[in-house]
Amino acid sequence: MFDQLAFDLTANHSEWLINRPIEIGVYVALAVAFRFVGHRAIDRLTTPRAGGPGAALLRPLRAHAPTRGRSVLQNQRRAQRANTIGSVLKSAVSFIVLVWCVLAILATVGLDVRPFLASAGIIGLAIGFGAQNLVRDFLSGIFMLLEDQYGVGDVVDLGEATGTIESVGLRVTTLRDVSGTLWYCRNGEIVRVGNMSQGHAVAVLDLPIARTADVDHACEVANRVVVERAGADDLAQDVLEPPELWGVQAVRPDAVDIRLTVKVKPGRQWAVQRELQRAVLDAYTKEDISAPYPTGRSYTYEN
Repeated sequence: MFDQLAFDLTANHSEWLINRPIEIGVYVALAVAFRFVGHRAIDRLTTPRAGGPGAALLRPLRAHAPTRGRSVLQNQRRAQRANTIGSVLKSAVSFIVLVWCVLAILATVGLDVRPFLASAGIIGLAIGFGAQNLVRDFLSGIFMLLEDQYGVGDVVDLGEATGTIESVGLRVTTLRDVSGTLWYCRNGEIVRVGNMSQGHAVAVLDLPIARTADVDHACEVANRVVVERAGADDLAQDVLEPPELWGVQAVRPDAVDIRLTVKVKPGRQWAVQRELQRAVLDAYTKEDISAPYPTGRSYTYEN
């Protein structure tokens, strides 16, 4: 009796008891397999090989790091860039596979998926209007990573804030200025980026002297001192090219400005500039080259 009842149930409802569960299981297995294969492929594209070149995903993309003297920080920057892009791609693959699997299962159990698709479109449109700034921040962060506009450790000018990049995210970039303030900048609000740490930098020295000073002698002394000091052991590793004397840069009512430039490694322009200015100041004092402002003695008056 029970065998006959079981046979009747199986014969009459085999579609729901056998066929459709098998189809659902196949769809779930395919979704897991697609997600696994997609994530493995993304890992292979975004993970650099030990001792080899960088991540394969970033090789055809534009990179602003100098080709010579690539530092550990620059390699870490490229690794972080690849990991962030890989995380976005993994999330996109997981979302697409999940949506496909859910729709396939709904169609298998006999539900019409067209109302779900229409509702999803309306909901997506509403979310898009309500989260325009979030979407803009997200897209700006993706393009910023692809174009390598800046990375951790770069000194940048973002318009409202200038400082050193501490973290780069898809929505927010944080940087710390010289006074220690940590700025949170939304990627969608960043209109322009001035990166002072890519490729090379230039240390600019504007040296003011008095209008009555010998300009030719001042230029000769400044050029000699800068060339000697730039070749010293503590600065030679930062200097990329010999210094250039531009000559008189500006003539003011009380001073004449002499300009020299030195091409240096990115991020080292300020340290080199400070050291060279100090050396030229000492040389001008020894050579008795007048400063543009009065340097007379100060007196203390007693009652």
